[in-house]
Amino acid sequence: MTITPVDQATDVGEVFARHVVATQYQDLPDAAVERAKQSILDTLGVILGASGQMESLPAVVDLHRSWGGAPESTVFGFGGRLPAPTAAFLNGAMAHGLDFDDHLPEGHHPSSSLVPALFATAERLGGVTGEQFITAMAIGQDIFARLRKYVVWKQDWFMTPVVGAFAAAAACAKLLGLNERQVLSAFGVASLQSAGTMQLAYGTGGDLRGMYAGFSARAGVISALLAEAGVTGTTTPFEGKAGFFQTYFDDEWDREAMVAGLGERFHGDSVLFKLWPSCGVSHGFIDATLRLLGAPGRGDEIARIEVIGGDFAKRLSEPIEQRRRPPSVVDGKFSIPYTVALAVARGTVGVGDFTAERRSDPVVGAVADKITFVEDARYDWSEELPASRVRITLESGEVLEGETAHSATPGSSEHPLGWAELEAKFEDCVAFAVRPLPADDARSMTESIRRLETVPDVAVIADRLR
Repeated sequence: MTITPVDQATDVGEVFARHVVATQYQDLPDAAVERAKQSILDTLGVILGASGQMESLPAVVDLHRSWGGAPESTVFGFGGRLPAPTAAFLNGAMAHGLDFDDHLPEGHHPSSSLVPALFATAERLGGVTGEQFITAMAIGQDIFARLRKYVVWKQDWFMTPVVGAFAAAAACAKLLGLNERQVLSAFGVASLQSAGTMQLAYGTGGDLRGMYAGFSARAGVISALLAEAGVTGTTTPFEGKAGFFQTYFDDEWDREAMVAGLGERFHGDSVLFKLWPSCGVSHGFIDATLRLLGAPGRGDEIARIEVIGGDFAKRLSEPIEQRRRPPSVVDGKFSIPYTVALAVARGTVGVGDFTAERRSDPVVGAVADKITFVEDARYDWSEELPASRVRITLESGEVLEGETAHSATPGSSEHPLGWAELEAKFEDCVAFAVRPLPADDARSMTESIRRLETVPDVAVIADRLR
């Protein structure tokens, strides 16, 4: 990546603020509109699925209900209404709970922060049209991608909540109709809430790995509402002496690329959707394993499986005993040995494969015990998700070996999921909701989102999720 000199004359926050205020629905390319709508459907499905799968969520919802507050916005799946920042937090805490939400080719998840923040803000406002909602969503996805793509990331900060706070603030500011100075102030407020380190992914145990998007979704709502209320921030939140880029990335970023084509190219059109509900780095290993074996249920034929990967894959494979038998739903989703064992035993990885019962399945466990990790620096994670290599030695002595580029996995840029696959995924997810959505309601919701630009008030979608 070429690093360009920082121009302090106009902070990039001002440039983004002008972009937020100026962009209208009519300015959006068709691809950005389509991807925004698909992301909305996909994220809502994941939220509902997580509502019935995340073990800690009922207690978290009860805690927030005990605090009370104005009944502004819907808590999806569980029902009821709470203040907008609270609803954004709870819905955001579920939006990544299955690690089934959308992501960029470079990794990290824009919509798990954006969709909860935008619905919470839209319900608080009332009367937000589908066109307005799509516009705010497309702006948020664009800013998230621009911030993510053009910094030198050292796998230290957890980019989704760090970048998501700014993207959600911009999107909510658009719904609120803030002016340029207010949008810039919202970025300043967001800078106080932009947080999270990669230890969430490196370590095992704990619930926060699945809940982190709740913090950035809430940050977006609070940042925009405080700016609307008159709170002002620094005029240089990104490029100041101790601004975002200097503090988080040692000033290693590409300003020219970050602002190139602003208002013409909307990077949200590069967002990708997952076929399997696990960390994206595991998908290449799942795909390579399925391709090599050709059919599920061949665990007894296998002597050993070597998953060959780089720095980040190593972190999802060690300590090996915990990764083979993950102690929680979240740990299972970030375990390469466990997800590969599922693929061998079942031929796929599904929403229901991370329950305590499935994690203790002796058939899956027997396969997992045969899996080891082999480190190879050629597969380190750099600008894009790396390829994955698998070597399977059969009891017969035959060795099967293959590699899958991340761009070749189902749901990747070369094999993207379309509306039919996303609607099937939505129906699968909602079947696991804490209160399953009736089939007719699920179909009605997918139809509404496909024609979202014609909807006079997006609150009708939230109403179905109470």
